[in-house]
Amino acid sequence: MIKRISVFIIVLLFVLIGNYSCERDDLCPEATQTTASVVIETFDALLPDQNKNVFGLRIQGVDNDNVLEGYNIVSSGRLVLPLRTDADETSYRLHQDYEVDDNDTPEDPSDDITLGNEDIITITYIREDVYVSRACGYKTVFNNVRIIREDAMVDPDRWINRIQAENDNQIVENEAEAHFKLFH
Repeated sequence: MIKRISVFIIVLLFVLIGNYSCERDDLCPEATQTTASVVIETFDALLPDQNKNVFGLRIQGVDNDNVLEGYNIVSSGRLVLPLRTDADETSYRLHQDYEVDDNDTPEDPSDDITLGNEDIITITYIREDVYVSRACGYKTVFNNVRIIREDAMVDPDRWINRIQAENDNQIVENEAEAHFKLFH
């Protein structure tokens, strides 16, 4: 009986020590804003007040073979693009109506043809690291954010008509709001 009470007291002491050694600031709450991505809403170029989805959308980083998670041949009216925290610009390939024609040779990818229309955008910004808390660490705020489309001389068949910032000196700090409008 004394042995059981001793084991119970030892377990109780470990639980109490565990609860008191973990401070509130040791855990980063999920609701805490961390480094935000740029949010772009898509609109009809002919009816600028109306949202318009991009169909067959595939987004991929420039010089990167990986497709952005959640953007491999989808329809979307809201693009959430992460920005690099180790550089002052991030470039993406936005491919509309993406499709691969395998030339009736599915085993041989060397003769595949990519269909659709690809535009390249470059997002430039000034990075500012902001301390959030001991548990959450730092987040990066992106100031003076601009989006530049590939030049029409390089790509005369662009599907993106124009991109407009919501504010002058656009700041990307919060993903709950749109930062840019893309008209197509």
